[in-house]
Amino acid sequence: MALSAGVAISVWVGSPVLAQETPPAAAPQAARKVGSVQSINGKTLVVKPDSGADATVTVEDSTRIVRLAPGQTDLKTASPMRLSEVQVGDRMLVRGAPGSSPNSIVAATIVVMKGTDVAQKQQQDLQDWQKRGLGGIVTTIDAASGSITIAVTPTINFTVKTSKETVFLRYAPNSIHFSDAQKGTFDQIKAGDQLRARGNRSADGKELTAEEVISGAFRNIAGTITAIDTGGGTVTVKDILAKKSVLVKLTGESQMRKLPPQLAERIAFFLKGSPGAGPPGLKSPAGVAGGSAAGGGNPVALSGGTPAGAGGRPGGGGAPDFQQMVSRLPAVTLTDLAKDDAVMIVSTSGSGGTEVTAITLLSGVEPILTASPNGMGAAALLSGWNLSAPGGGEGGPQ
Repeated sequence: MALSAGVAISVWVGSPVLAQETPPAAAPQAARKVGSVQSINGKTLVVKPDSGADATVTVEDSTRIVRLAPGQTDLKTASPMRLSEVQVGDRMLVRGAPGSSPNSIVAATIVVMKGTDVAQKQQQDLQDWQKRGLGGIVTTIDAASGSITIAVTPTINFTVKTSKETVFLRYAPNSIHFSDAQKGTFDQIKAGDQLRARGNRSADGKELTAEEVISGAFRNIAGTITAIDTGGGTVTVKDILAKKSVLVKLTGESQMRKLPPQLAERIAFFLKGSPGAGPPGLKSPAGVAGGSAAGGGNPVALSGGTPAGAGGRPGGGGAPDFQQMVSRLPAVTLTDLAKDDAVMIVSTSGSGGTEVTAITLLSGVEPILTASPNGMGAAALLSGWNLSAPGGGEGGPQ
C-alpha cells in the first residue's frame, strides 16, 4: 500500500482489483507483485514491491496494460495504456507467470496508477483529513455502542462513533509506517492507544461518526535526560510516566523540536487552568504560527512517515492542535540537547519496554512538566503522532 515516501492517501491496488478480474483459463503458477516502478529498459521493468526483493517484469506484446485511478478497485473503470506511458515512480500491480529467473514475472496483466494521479489523490486525502479528522489518546471504550472517547487535552474529550462500515487499521508495534499497518478491528483498540479518525462531526462538534480509524499503541515519555550518546544516536531519559529509565533512539525520521520559553510558560498555564479553558495566546506565541483546533486531525500515512495536523474548530471552539504547532517550532539536533534537559517524547511502543524509537522529541518543556508533575498532562498534549504531509511540509519529514 505504500506509495511514495512521506505522503498519505487511501489507495489500494491489490486484491480488490483482482476480485473484479476474470482469471486466465490456466494459471496454475500465477505470480503477482504490487509495488513501484524503479527502472524501465525497453520491455523490461524493475518493480520494488511493498515487501520482498525487487522483481524483474517482462512485458510482452500480448500483455494487457490499463490505467486505474487511485481509489478505484473495479477494472471496468480502467482505461487502456501503452508501455511508453509508464514512468519511474508509478505504482503497479503485475500479474502473470513466473519468469525463468528468481523474482521475475512474465506479465499477463499490468494495472498502473500514475504517480501524478497518486500525488493528486494524496493532496485531496490530506485536505479531507484536515477538514474531517480528529485525534487523541483513547480514554474509554464502549463496545456495546461502538463508541470511543479520546482525550485531545487533559480537559477536552471527543467521542468517536464507529459502525459496521468503519474501516479499522492498526499500526505495527515498532513502526509508524502505514505500509506496515494491518487491517484491524474495534476489539484491538485499548485505553491509552493513540487514535485518529476521519468522518462527519455532529452539530455541536463533540462527536465524530468515523469512516476510517487508525490506532496504535504508541508510547508517551516525559522526563529528564540522564545520558546522551551522540555516536549511537540515543538519549537515556528518566521517564516520570513509567517511573523508570528508557533508552530512546533518534533516527532521520525523528522530529526534534524545542519550545520557546514564552510558549512553554503559556502551555504550563493552560495545564494549571480550569477544565475547558484554552491556553491564552497559544495561536501566535513567540512568532510561532499555528494552533488550529483539536478537530484538525492527521491523515493516515500510507507510506512511511506520519499524519500532519490541521483543520478548523469543531462547533466553533475546541482545543489547539498541539501537533500542528509542534511541527512549526525550531528544529534541533542531538548535539543541541544536554544532560538534565526536560523532554517530552512520542515513540514507538517497542518490544522490550526499555528501548524505543522516537517519533517526536520536544525539549524546552521544564515549565510544562512542573505544571504536570505526574506527566499525564504532557502525555495528553502529545496525543497525536506526526505523519508527514506531501513534500515534507507541515509535519515535516520525520
